[in-house]
Amino acid sequence: MSRFTIDTPALTRRAVIGAAAVAAATAVPGAAQAGTALHQDAIDDAAARFEADLIALRRDLHAHPEGPGEEARTAALVAEHLTAAGLAVTTGVGGHGVVGVLKGRRSGRTVAFRADMDAVPGNGSTGPAHGCGHDLHTAVGVGTALTLASLRSRLHGTVVFVFQPAEESLAGARAMLDAGVLETYGFTEIHALHCGPLPVGTFGVNPGLGLPGQDHGSVVVTGADAPARAAALAAEIAGLSTVAVPADSADLEDLVEHLQTEDGPLAEFVTMRANVAGGATADRAEVRLSYRCWPEERYTQVRADIAELAEPQGAVDFPKDPFPALVCPEADAHELKRHLRRNLGRDAATVMHAVVPFNGEDFALFIAHVPGTFTWLGVRAPGTDIATAAPHFPPFEPDEAAIGHGVRAMAGWLASRTRC
Repeated sequence: MSRFTIDTPALTRRAVIGAAAVAAATAVPGAAQAGTALHQDAIDDAAARFEADLIALRRDLHAHPEGPGEEARTAALVAEHLTAAGLAVTTGVGGHGVVGVLKGRRSGRTVAFRADMDAVPGNGSTGPAHGCGHDLHTAVGVGTALTLASLRSRLHGTVVFVFQPAEESLAGARAMLDAGVLETYGFTEIHALHCGPLPVGTFGVNPGLGLPGQDHGSVVVTGADAPARAAALAAEIAGLSTVAVPADSADLEDLVEHLQTEDGPLAEFVTMRANVAGGATADRAEVRLSYRCWPEERYTQVRADIAELAEPQGAVDFPKDPFPALVCPEADAHELKRHLRRNLGRDAATVMHAVVPFNGEDFALFIAHVPGTFTWLGVRAPGTDIATAAPHFPPFEPDEAAIGHGVRAMAGWLASRTRC
């Protein structure tokens, strides 16, 4: 277990949001001092006070993206806001990870909320960019912490806010776990959300489902006409795909509708990519492949199918075990659905009856240790193309109004979970 350092940075103008949470919590009289239970209306009122500042925070983060493992500035901003709100803040957890602990003034359970902070890494010609919405996730995480901090006199238990680095490289969750975050903070469940192509103000829950894991391999082809034979092999391997990445917005619309259709789920699939790596010579070429499949147990068969195709050209090398799939506990997801519909409206939550084939998520490592939920946060603005709300699609431009919805939903959900 790593030795952690508790930081208490000096307040700056950027800490004004957190300071407002402290002021709200100590105001007399006020909602935070009332002797009644913490209900959604109080959470909504508190969250509204931070919304404009959280949008400004998101824009700051968006303008200063930091790739996996490089989140020093983002982490410092997060730590400032949490410290100013009175949370006990720990930095340097598994790299640039930040953990903020909020203790309510009433007895209860300890639960956690994870927000990823990194941007999508650059590709050589461009730098990192927030093409996956982690800037919104960070703003929602900060806003949820500040909202509950402003209401701590009515909050049961403890909420541990886990701001994770290096999600895009699938390294950050493992690093934080290796640093002892579970043992140090003792949370019994963990929750997270992610931007998704649903209407802003709605949320998708995943009972028994989640996101696929990943697997990677390579085949070295040698001898005469190696590049041509490698290209043919890459095409054969790619042909193992049963679900293609949407070619356009119409395809994406169909997919998202399909995921919400109970009688037509993607019960199993393979999404495969294979190509010939650069640097091929006349007598040597390398095929690189990556794929995702569902259910997770299909990895064994998919690897065997790849090996059979590759055998005439060379042995396939799988350097690591497949990265695990994210599978959300069914009962917790249904309870979240009921909570959202009861507190935010009957249409606030939709059930995803299948997984999204094209994304991975290292939150899988957290949820493999403790139960929890993974929620799709609708970020599609009214009247916009669905691709503007789809992470990793070039037109991605999420509606910032989703931040306030995310804060209200997660603050209410976490407050209810600490009471259990």
